[in-house]
Amino acid sequence: MPCEDPKRNSQLSRYMNFYRERHCPLPDEMPLCLIPPPLDYKIPIQWPESLHKVWHSNMPHNKIATRKGHQGWMKEEGPYFIFPGGGTMFPDGALPYIDKLRRFMPIKGGIIRTALDMGCGVASFGGSLLAEGILTLSFAPRDSHKAQIQFALERGIPAFVLMFGTRRLPFPAFAFDFIHCSRCLIPFAAYNATYFIEVDRLLRPGGFLVISGPPVQWPKKEREWEELQAVARALCYELIIVEGNTVIWKKPDRDPCLNPNEFRIGLCDESDDPNVAWYVNLKRCVTPSFINGGYAIGKIPGWPERLLRAPSRALIMNNGIDLFQADTRRWATRVAYYKNTLKVKLGTPAIRNVMDMNAFFGGFAAALETDPVWVMNVVPARKPLTLDIIYDRGLIGVYHDWCEPFSTYPRTYDLIHVAGIDSLTKLPGSRNSSCSLVDLMAEIDRMLRPEGTAVIQDSPEVIKKVARIAHVLRWVTTINNKEPESHGRGKILVATKTFWHL
Repeated sequence: MPCEDPKRNSQLSRYMNFYRERHCPLPDEMPLCLIPPPLDYKIPIQWPESLHKVWHSNMPHNKIATRKGHQGWMKEEGPYFIFPGGGTMFPDGALPYIDKLRRFMPIKGGIIRTALDMGCGVASFGGSLLAEGILTLSFAPRDSHKAQIQFALERGIPAFVLMFGTRRLPFPAFAFDFIHCSRCLIPFAAYNATYFIEVDRLLRPGGFLVISGPPVQWPKKEREWEELQAVARALCYELIIVEGNTVIWKKPDRDPCLNPNEFRIGLCDESDDPNVAWYVNLKRCVTPSFINGGYAIGKIPGWPERLLRAPSRALIMNNGIDLFQADTRRWATRVAYYKNTLKVKLGTPAIRNVMDMNAFFGGFAAALETDPVWVMNVVPARKPLTLDIIYDRGLIGVYHDWCEPFSTYPRTYDLIHVAGIDSLTKLPGSRNSSCSLVDLMAEIDRMLRPEGTAVIQDSPEVIKKVARIAHVLRWVTTINNKEPESHGRGKILVATKTFWHL
């Protein structure tokens, strides 16, 4: 991961974990190369069997199994790593822990759909919630265990490399119905409650915050526990339950609410856009949520109704509702064309982890909802910020600038999709490129698994360039016309990354 290089980052400031955040090399320092798989690499085990076991040879990192095996994270068994489903705060498995939570939260019924698991380990909690219809984006930093997020992705669980440091997390405001921390060790009350304030920005009004582990009723952590409770009171969070070392709060579904407090928390200025979150420093102010917007828990439709209903936040865009409905129809038609005419293996066990590099409203992901996949919807940070609409639909994603490497390990996606690849290298409103199409294609190759699929749409001229680069990358390609209904000049390149070794 070029932007998570521990050797380079170790020279940076430790303040608020700045050195563990993304820090990318300069363009002329970026190596342009292909990354071979490990010597004994095997095509990953297919979903849903992969939830419980993966090939040891694909990620021969034994340290995490040795250190965390007694907590039920994972263990080595023959040629596999096995995942019993445990975690530090639930060594007997995530299911009994989820059963405890469901006594106090509406786990079933579609009220809760999008969740964020902070400091997720190998993401067994998020993997277990999939059976409840809850789509959890799990994140953890690159740390001494080396590859916890790589294990999560190998299992087919939505996950992302990320550090809670000095910047906003790359998500829109009010995205998540449920935010979870199980021994994530985030100092929520530190720095004038800056981290709790960021969680509040991300949590949907009426949403649930669950913290398990320190400092909740933890020995020798009494002061930190008192401060955490004081922050929650300042932001008017309703205490649902404190049971053992687990606390559940509910964010108020009214606006605004801010009690007098010792942390000097105020309301953000109207000029602050809470959806701007790419390389934006954390704020020490609370974002008003404007409940009449219709995206609070209880006002937003439940799952799965919310997937196809135009969210109220689409109204902010000019002709937003019409654009949303047209986008949904277009992608339903196009995905059917991918499957039936182009023979892309969507809907089969061969494809589990999917990325849409230019997601807009998430129409591509919505068209895949009945398939056994999850989709990382990426909204380019220099394009219209539509990621809030994607979350309102009950889907997940991140902001990203494609002139930089993505925060994931090599070989983590089965299918990568991009409509309008050339636009990802351009400055907004300009024909000038800010980075190289060759570099972008090499990054796609890094993220794609051997025998994985890339589907790229653009003009005939751009697709011709893409095909030449794909040949150098050792991809096998076909160039196809767009579906007849689109009436466009565009072409579609479908490529398979070959399985090669040095």
